[in-house]
Amino acid sequence: VQLQASGGGLVQAGGSLRLSCGFSGFSGRTFSRYRLGWFRQAPGKEREFVAAIGRSTGNTDYADSVKGRFTISRDNDKKTVYLQMNSLESEDTAVYFCGADSGSSILSTPATRTDYAYWGQGTQVTVSS
Repeated sequence: VQLQASGGGLVQAGGSLRLSCGFSGFSGRTFSRYRLGWFRQAPGKEREFVAAIGRSTGNTDYADSVKGRFTISRDNDKKTVYLQMNSLESEDTAVYFCGADSGSSILSTPATRTDYAYWGQGTQVTVSS
């Protein structure tokens, strides 16, 4: 299983970015059976939950800090998960990681790091104030 994140960059506060994460090399489960998430890690901090999407695109969950500003979506045909980030703030500066769940959680949108078995390499998002 390989995940490739992209779309990060430098943006001014109030601006927008769209992150993408493509998947390949799945075995055992088809892409549509994975629950997917985005996490982020700022310098000196733990990796934290940002957003998750269930097997059904209608199931989503967000960290309180990004609700109303970020939107997670998925395209099962393209085997890609997206994170649309609007109204960016300096506090959003971090390396963003996409993840695919291990299948062990009973939750439709897992929000705990340990629920995710596969990770992308991360993409840097820097918001200047």
